[in-house]
Amino acid sequence: MAYRRAVIPALVGGLLITLLLWWAGASAQALQLRGSTSVFDVDSVNELRRWLTPWSYDPSTALPSDGSVGTGTDGGGTRYSELYRTAMQIRFVTLFAFFVAGALLLLRRMPPTQGRTPATLLALWAWSPVAATLAVTVSAPWLIASRGRGSYRVLPQLAGVIASSGPVAVFAGLATALLTVLMTRVTAKGADPLPRRSVPPRAARLGASVGTAVVAVSLVVLSYQSVAAWIQTSFSGAGLLSEPGDLLRQWLLLGAWSGPSTMSVGHWLLYRAADVLLLAVVWWSLRLLPGLLTRTTAPAMVLGAVCATVLGLLASQVLHMATDDTAAVWGPVHVFSALGTGVPAALTFGAMSGLAALATLRLAGDCDPLPSPVVPA
Repeated sequence: MAYRRAVIPALVGGLLITLLLWWAGASAQALQLRGSTSVFDVDSVNELRRWLTPWSYDPSTALPSDGSVGTGTDGGGTRYSELYRTAMQIRFVTLFAFFVAGALLLLRRMPPTQGRTPATLLALWAWSPVAATLAVTVSAPWLIASRGRGSYRVLPQLAGVIASSGPVAVFAGLATALLTVLMTRVTAKGADPLPRRSVPPRAARLGASVGTAVVAVSLVVLSYQSVAAWIQTSFSGAGLLSEPGDLLRQWLLLGAWSGPSTMSVGHWLLYRAADVLLLAVVWWSLRLLPGLLTRTTAPAMVLGAVCATVLGLLASQVLHMATDDTAAVWGPVHVFSALGTGVPAALTFGAMSGLAALATLRLAGDCDPLPSPVVPA
């Protein structure tokens, strides 16, 4: 699909997700009204406020570095309102830029034609929380400085900010993906058909297996309790950058698990079923990805693998939600609290997975044909 046909849907999608998250942040102030607890219980109000405050322009609703909700400038919130507003301006501008860049590549290499519409929709949905996480990461230094504590435990503060994008980006991303695909279907009318590529089944399966093995390193090896604890606690010393454990945990760990010693075997297996589902979604997505792309270029494979990993992560979190029994204790909103967590690690290992899958495809004999030259009339 030509860029000139993909640019309008990508811009519309970027504008929509930016407006949705801006509206969500503006709604955070409504949760401070007295009547909010009469509609929701107190725990649900606090949870909703935690979701919305990372996108709020109001400095009084800023999140402290530990992730709890601040109550004002004296309660751990921001001290420098101008720095805070600068951070939010950077956050929304970079959110728009990251989403448009990813959507352009996805729509060009995976246009919603020839049976690709469901895959394009899911890929755009998965890219939305990734774009939000990248925007939060880029704007984090200004937000940390606005709290007046930029010289204290910088890396743990940075990890807390990165982890604060919340489930709201997942919900906004679904609406954005639907509208973007609809706009693309309209702009693609009259374009030349882009048939799906024929990929050797053995090469596709081998590439998917290697890519899934890369993701499994994070999910199975690094996320094991003892290994994760070593990653988080093996750094010590003095100075601003002496505590990278929290930051590494954000970008390296897709989950957290331990042996069945602390729970029944049946309960342990139920929780591990979510991890199996994650790997199954990743494998199946990587198996189909080369055939869905118009060309298996490195950027397209990397972006597709990142989206596949995020989709697997969301699927596992939905399964956890279905087995969660804490809604009666913490309120129904708490069920969705883990939705969208682990996106930084999905970005890290998804990118490596895409490169590994592409290299395996090339070694297995899947040669991507170059585009046909245009013959002048």
